[in-house]
Amino acid sequence: MDASNGGANVRLIKSDESWIEGEAIRQLETTAKLDGIISAVGMPDLHPGKGHPVGAAFVSRAVAHPHLVGNDIGCGMSLSQTDIAVRKVKLDKFVKRLDGLDEPWDGDVRNRLAETGLPERLASPSLGTIGGGNHFAELQRVEDITDNDAFTDLGLDAERSLLLVHSGSRGLGESILRTHVDRHGAAGLATDTEDFDAYIQAHNDAVAWASVNRAVIAERFLDCIGGRAERRLDLCHNSVTPVAAGDGDLWLHRKGAAPSDEGPVVIPGSRGTITYLVVPTGNHEANAWSVAHGAGRKWMRSESKARLSRRYRPEDLSRTELGGRVICRNKDLIYEEAPQAYKNIETVTSDLVDAGLVRIIATLRPVITYKTRRP
Repeated sequence: MDASNGGANVRLIKSDESWIEGEAIRQLETTAKLDGIISAVGMPDLHPGKGHPVGAAFVSRAVAHPHLVGNDIGCGMSLSQTDIAVRKVKLDKFVKRLDGLDEPWDGDVRNRLAETGLPERLASPSLGTIGGGNHFAELQRVEDITDNDAFTDLGLDAERSLLLVHSGSRGLGESILRTHVDRHGAAGLATDTEDFDAYIQAHNDAVAWASVNRAVIAERFLDCIGGRAERRLDLCHNSVTPVAAGDGDLWLHRKGAAPSDEGPVVIPGSRGTITYLVVPTGNHEANAWSVAHGAGRKWMRSESKARLSRRYRPEDLSRTELGGRVICRNKDLIYEEAPQAYKNIETVTSDLVDAGLVRIIATLRPVITYKTRRP
């Protein structure tokens, strides 16, 4: 679907097989009317958010919209190659050992931030913790390789496990958004103002903080099970960044969308479905330099437990149809994040392939997913 919406071009990338809520499309079209927006692109994983859709990218001219980026600035995913042989993974043993990740990290937070050039004032006990919602750390193994050359170029080894971490800037992003809202409400910021300069500096710090957070989470996870890893990918899904192309002051807002102009991308389904490793292709400008970042929610969180609790106990959902384990003691969260609450990742990825936006490199199978040990 391509349409003009009050001056902005609106594009929805989907096939006839894809189901996208009418409310998500309405939010996409409404957001396209914000001041300065010239392009709005909805991905196949588009679903309703709090006022703005998740699974979309927006290009604006001379205006940035902090409330469109939201509170989890820098949220994204990292993929690491571990030294743990797939054949040596012991499910029961590893699940038992994976503990303590909800507690503050006992490492040197200030020094770790300083290594990235971040100020000491951003030190927080939440560094190295996963957080709630759809965030997780997941041990994976290679299911199938479609493009051997691209797979090898990434330095991946099919005989060894991978670790996927999905987390963001925790409370830091929330505090940055609150500061903006307290001063400007839902209004955008002209990009030639001191207020914008202050926001974008704080925003960039949060993006860097989130990347460090994912690195520390990976280290803590692997310390529990006796492994090490090297990061291969680190992708940001929630941000506002300058657009190099074009003839003006253009800014790209990603709201739950992966970059298509930074190399390979990992697109997970849910904790009980396959993850796709892809390489973006085609005309990046036409899809706002972005692709889908996951399967996208099918059900609202508030309705997931009611839909599933009569058929499944929490312990039923701790074991997936693919043979994986899910560590989640929060009885509401395990229903909210059940595979049934998400759209079909095969359809989402197929839509991207058919649109000429990605080529599949490999598929990855979830083995152990850590959400939280807290009830």
